[in-house]
Amino acid sequence: MFLGVTASVTNWDADGTCCSIVLEDNPLVDFVELPDTCQGLYYCNILSGVIRGALEMVSMKTEVTWIRDMLRGDDAYELQVKLVKQIPEEYPYKDDE
Repeated sequence: MFLGVTASVTNWDADGTCCSIVLEDNPLVDFVELPDTCQGLYYCNILSGVIRGALEMVSMKTEVTWIRDMLRGDDAYELQVKLVKQIPEEYPYKDDE
């Protein structure tokens, strides 16, 4: 939403704990070309950290990895989000006092 990008969520697994987020456009790479010596670099890895951090704020421990990247010659940007565990919420105070 903040980047002005439309994403679609696809490829849910049977357990409902793993899915893919496909980005049709990515404004972070508008003027970027990776040289041949940096083909192992995931330039937009900041997006996976943002998604992981946002889900941790709502008590979900996840793994976010890049599946496809247009900078590497793929046809789209695709992130895989896998739920590792649901973190129980802890409150720093007691309600009965």
